[in-house]
Amino acid sequence: QVQLVESGGGLVQAGGSLRLSCAASGRTSIGAMGWYRQPPGKQRELVASISRDASTNYADSVKGRFIIARDNAKNTVYLQMNSLKPEDTAVYYCNAVNWYGTYEYWGQGTQVTVSS
Repeated sequence: QVQLVESGGGLVQAGGSLRLSCAASGRTSIGAMGWYRQPPGKQRELVASISRDASTNYADSVKGRFIIARDNAKNTVYLQMNSLKPEDTAVYYCNAVNWYGTYEYWGQGTQVTVSS
């Protein structure tokens, strides 16, 4: 079993920055990790993902503004969010899959609110 604990959300003005962190604990080896978000009244969507060898993938809406990184020794993934826009307002969820990619885990979510 894997537990994901997120931190770093909050309220920020448009143009500002926030950094999210997600630490994974448990006895299962972790493969890819990522961040999803769910804006109010909308479906959950992928923001960014990163493999164990640091290959990254970003949603078009955040390319050039967000950076995903991970520390494999700490089983932690980070999301640096710059030039934030009101449309980035959402609950952000950390996601991880096991080494074989056969099971995925979710964090509890952290609120990010960007004021205009």
